[in-house]
Amino acid sequence: MKTKLRVLFVCMGNICRSPTAEGVARTMAERVGVATEFEFDSAGTHGYHIGEPPDARTRKAAARRGYDLSLLKGRQVNHYDFVRFDYVLAMDRGNLELLQRACPDEHQDKLGLFLEFGTDLAEDEVPDPYYGGEEDFEHVLDLVEAAANGLLDQLSKR
Repeated sequence: MKTKLRVLFVCMGNICRSPTAEGVARTMAERVGVATEFEFDSAGTHGYHIGEPPDARTRKAAARRGYDLSLLKGRQVNHYDFVRFDYVLAMDRGNLELLQRACPDEHQDKLGLFLEFGTDLAEDEVPDPYYGGEEDFEHVLDLVEAAANGLLDQLSKR
């Protein structure tokens, strides 16, 4: 039996970017028939929104593109995540640095930036849309979809 690849997406509060990445990656994996090969989750480096659903604007933007984030709840990264997940992908460098400080040395190779999986992207960080408008949430979705496609393509070949 093939072991599932476990991927954790991480942003600051786990209510905008990382739940978007989790929902998009899971849905895309289902659509292309590789969902059984993966386990996706998301978390925040900060505990501001533990137990809360994703931001309403995030859920609304995702729903317009066919992604259901309604069952997701915010949580904070914990020590076990570094052991359990094969990939711990930050949305930006600030959160990646926090992960690098918290992660045991033997698991540092699991850390990276999510957009490194995207191809032909002008950006390498997913900007935080929290204080922005609807267009900022749409931009996050554009970036996340591109990176999720690359992630599934690259990891499905392993």
